[in-house]
Amino acid sequence: MSTLPALLDAVLVVCLVLLGLSAVLVAVRLLRGPSGLDRLVALDVLVAEFLVGLVVHAALTGDSSLVPVVVAISLVGFLGSTTVARFVRRGTGR
Repeated sequence: MSTLPALLDAVLVVCLVLLGLSAVLVAVRLLRGPSGLDRLVALDVLVAEFLVGLVVHAALTGDSSLVPVVVAISLVGFLGSTTVARFVRRGTGR
């Protein structure tokens, strides 16, 4: 059982590396997206990846003070996504 924390640390570090790689790919989509909606979806995914990165960092360090920050950013991201979806829906003539 003594190797479990070391294994967990390794898994969390791998998660952070993969999140960083994914964030780079999403940033490319954000810059090269063919339409505005593609860019907005990429921005929403980037916010979600940032939140997951904060949670993984909190798990890695054992710091629980980031939980309110994660909740606040997720609420702002949700409100932004629903607002954009409402404006897009209005623009399609429905």
